[in-house]
Amino acid sequence: MVRIKLCGLKRAEDISAANSLKPEYIGFVFAEKSSRRVTSQQAEALKMLLNPDIKAVGVFVNEDVKTVARLLNSDVIDIAQLHGAEEDSYINELKALADKPVIKAFQVKNAADIAEAQKSRADFVLLDSGKGSGRRFNWELIRNIDRPYFLAGGLDTVNIAEAVKSLRPYAVDVSSGIETDGFKDIKKMTAFVNTVRKEDLYE
Repeated sequence: MVRIKLCGLKRAEDISAANSLKPEYIGFVFAEKSSRRVTSQQAEALKMLLNPDIKAVGVFVNEDVKTVARLLNSDVIDIAQLHGAEEDSYINELKALADKPVIKAFQVKNAADIAEAQKSRADFVLLDSGKGSGRRFNWELIRNIDRPYFLAGGLDTVNIAEAVKSLRPYAVDVSSGIETDGFKDIKKMTAFVNTVRKEDLYE
């Protein structure tokens, strides 16, 4: 089964839409420079509205490890997703402070990037074209990766069927591809989720 992560949710109506669509994961972005950034207080309020069957992922860029651990241990988020220069030593420290899953993001440009992702101590890796670039990378580079991964980077309602059929990733991760004018669009969210679920029927 290909799992779904709807990332960058920041409004109550975004959570309501997710609750109706039932993705496996949603994402709260804590990165300072992101237009989708939420504070810990906002995330906590949104998490209280979220269906408990849906896991909340916190997205961080070079955040203090104790801050991430605090959000995990207080159940504001269930999983940490690291998008900065965090190395295995950071992941080990975070796992010692909070025994929760960790996703490490890797920007995919060449085979060496895949080799790095293969070695990561994280529970899962996320393969992307860049930090929220909204662009697709060369999928041929990841044909032979042999660990569970989240596929991100330029996914939308148009190309998600091809992604699911050709790659069968552990999960697909979308943010800008389900937005209109910078806000989550319930119609696009619905179309994205329905397409992934439909393609899963053919597996």
